[in-house]
Amino acid sequence: MEVSTQCVATAATSEQPDDSTRRRAIRGAFFSEFVDMFDVFLPVAVLSPVLFFFQPSNLVDSPLTSLVFVTTLLGRPLGALIFGVIADRVGRRNASILSSAGFATVTMLIALLPGYEVIGMMSYWLLVLLRFVDGIFLGGGYTGPIPLAIESAPKDRRGFVGGLIIAGFPAAYLTTNLLAALMFALFPLDGASSPYAQWGWRIPFMIGSLLAAALSAYYVFKVEESEVWRAEAMGKVDRLPLTDLIRGKSARSLAQVFLLMTGLWTTQNIITLFLPVGLLTNILHLNYVQSSATLVVTYTLMIFSYVGAGVLSQSIGRRNFFIVVSLLIATAGSGMLFVLANVARLSLVSTVSLVCVLAILVTSPWGGLLTYINERFVTDVRATGFGVSFSLSVIIPSFYAFYLTGLSAVTPGHAAPAILLCAGGIIAAVGAIIGPETKDVDF
Repeated sequence: MEVSTQCVATAATSEQPDDSTRRRAIRGAFFSEFVDMFDVFLPVAVLSPVLFFFQPSNLVDSPLTSLVFVTTLLGRPLGALIFGVIADRVGRRNASILSSAGFATVTMLIALLPGYEVIGMMSYWLLVLLRFVDGIFLGGGYTGPIPLAIESAPKDRRGFVGGLIIAGFPAAYLTTNLLAALMFALFPLDGASSPYAQWGWRIPFMIGSLLAAALSAYYVFKVEESEVWRAEAMGKVDRLPLTDLIRGKSARSLAQVFLLMTGLWTTQNIITLFLPVGLLTNILHLNYVQSSATLVVTYTLMIFSYVGAGVLSQSIGRRNFFIVVSLLIATAGSGMLFVLANVARLSLVSTVSLVCVLAILVTSPWGGLLTYINERFVTDVRATGFGVSFSLSVIIPSFYAFYLTGLSAVTPGHAAPAILLCAGGIIAAVGAIIGPETKDVDF
């Protein structure tokens, strides 16, 4: 195994965290993933119907509208770098406290924004700016808590812990959408002066802010610093510089993880972005109730499948797991997607069942991914390497809509999504093949 995957063992003689300390760190990471994704989904589920509140009606359908959603994604890589450095140099716990306190503050400011009728276009540009800053803090929301939790977990339980943490993603999706549905029911939306447009949308943002504040307080009072990081920081005079990620031995790990993640982000986008509207609504023509029910069932099952995938990666090895599942995505997964998009007259039960199987297969690598990326970097640059590789690799796959458009122009029927899914699976398989096994790495 190459040196960059080995974790310096200066912590071997240090005091190991007890079970209660480990559990608090793991709970904090799960809660952090939940709060992070809750805030990511808020604009889509809550703000989309009331963007007219922040801008004149003639601009609601303009390209400017997309900035509200894009700027958060642009801020996340910057936040991953900033807070990754803080986590590696000042401590995982301190990075967790600062990032969660930051997006608690920014999310509350968004909840208090006045509308276009009060301050004109300044309302819209403040919303865009605050979402960008929010993205910076959200990017830091996993560079501290997740390395801390993985470093605190026993070696033979790291797969389970990584799967449990990422299960916060589907849990947040369900919670955000159910909360949005409740707000629409309690505060009807009917024009700019309706209850929902004036203040109903603000309540979920306030809840998100309070959740983030509670997370920050949890790390202040309940979570201790990673023993691995503390031993490394105290045990070495000359620490590995962050430039090792660019031109040192860690750069090979970064490049390999970037390739693996590029493939997996491509396949993930098919499920989280294309499937809800592009497949269920536009191709299969499911109505709102049918589509919503399908997504609720799918995301509920994903909570458990992530944990199961993490455990499986611990049993058979993360490299073997990624290779096998990525090839299954490229073959069986793309086949299922092609059938869904092109075979008419499937019953609703068959459609829901096939969507669930497809989603579980395609998203399963993420059950072992958080653990794997942390195992690929040494302690000195682990948080930065994890954050940068995790966030930068989303950029190329984020243009998936353009790839689908181009493929649709040269392929028959609705074959383009299946082809893109196949390509993503192959890229991920190559990324896994050129990397080492990590499940037995010592921190």
